Amino acid sequence: MRKYFSFGGASKFLAVIAALGTFSFASKAESALSPNTVPKRDTAILLVAFGTSVPQAEKAYKNIDRLVKKSFPGIPVKWAYTSSIIRRKLAGQGKKIDSVEEALRKLYKEGFKKVAVQSLHVTNGQEYQKIVDTAKEFTSPEFGFKKIKVGDPMLLSYEDLKQFVDALYKTLPPERKPEDAVVLMGHGNEKGIGDLSYVAAAYEFNKTDKNIFVGTVEGAPSFDEMKAQLLTSKPKKAFLIPLMVVAGDHAINDMAGSEADSWKSILEKSNIKCVPFMHGLGENDQVMQIYIDHLKKVLESFK
Repeated sequence: MRKYFSFGGASKFLAVIAALGTFSFASKAESALSPNTVPKRDTAILLVAFGTSVPQAEKAYKNIDRLVKKSFPGIPVKWAYTSSIIRRKLAGQGKKIDSVEEALRKLYKEGFKKVAVQSLHVTNGQEYQKIVDTAKEFTSPEFGFKKIKVGDPMLLSYEDLKQFVDALYKTLPPERKPEDAVVLMGHGNEKGIGDLSYVAAAYEFNKTDKNIFVGTVEGAPSFDEMKAQLLTSKPKKAFLIPLMVVAGDHAINDMAGSEADSWKSILEKSNIKCVPFMHGLGENDQVMQIYIDHLKKVLESFK
């Protein structure tokens, strides 16, 4: 976008912790549950993101945490990062973030029987598949989970894509004029089928607004492919927007950086004034509703 067998007094203590809605990502509570909400102690939500080490980008994850807790009161929400590099970097700063495996082991030890694992990835690329593979390992008899199910990434179905295009289109920078271009930067996948989502998004946006373009850092459509299409429309201004959950390192450096090889620098050499929009998709409540819908389906399947 992503925890001990308990007996006697220990179970009461853990119930209090769950009721407080502890946000393990931030190591302290972001929000308390309603006093009228009874926690469902057999079920937990695990939100799994790639991760970020950029402090200002974390506001996207905090917003997602808020939306999930608001949508599913009473169900404890935990976090995990798939990037080992990000986890090690944060650990060096004194911030411990669990891997998916670590988070699931903790949930098992705490006595949870059902875990709704919601991916906070945009496509079903390599990082998403890692989550699915790890979740499968925890369905073995070794663990006492009754059910573990992984929610779909943001863009998996055509219905997801239509919802995404509509939500993003409605929340573009208000100062953008029809003749201004919008350049969306996705991460991309070096291999796998995840890039098909970006290609489909480019096509779908073109049906709505021919001045919206999609490119990726590491996949398809490539920056060069996107740039060639962009130049045919001869825009004087382009809004650069990360098609990523957080506006992290790629947005700061690859998209909006001052280096000669950043998207901003290259496009400005073509006399296009670039206006970076440094907000991740996780800050957009309308776009994040896609994840909420996916998570809702997972939880409903537990009934």
